[in-house]
Amino acid sequence: GRKKLAASLGKPISTRLNHEQWRTFSEKVKHSGMSSSEFLRDCILTNRTEVVARPPVTAERRRIMYVINKTGNNLNQLAHVANTVRLSGKLSETTFAAVADELEMITQLLKAHLYRVD
Repeated sequence: GRKKLAASLGKPISTRLNHEQWRTFSEKVKHSGMSSSEFLRDCILTNRTEVVARPPVTAERRRIMYVINKTGNNLNQLAHVANTVRLSGKLSETTFAAVADELEMITQLLKAHLYRVD
């Protein structure tokens, strides 16, 4: 599914470009490695029109991102099960907090590994 941003992006901005402007814009977006929305937000919010390109994603990084995302989904499922069991009274608050802390630690370790790739 589609990624959820931390804060909801509910205010759209639209504009029209002539063919040459669209070509220039599309080229800059492509070289930035961002989506057109990310590119525009970066330009607007940083008051820059020169956006530094992201390095291309390597096959290894793409594979690791896939595994981390799948693992993150599994961790989220574990958190939901732990919460359901806690709410049913079969898991103490202390044990639930310990499980939540461990799941968070695993998540942070996975993210740290991703930043070391490439």
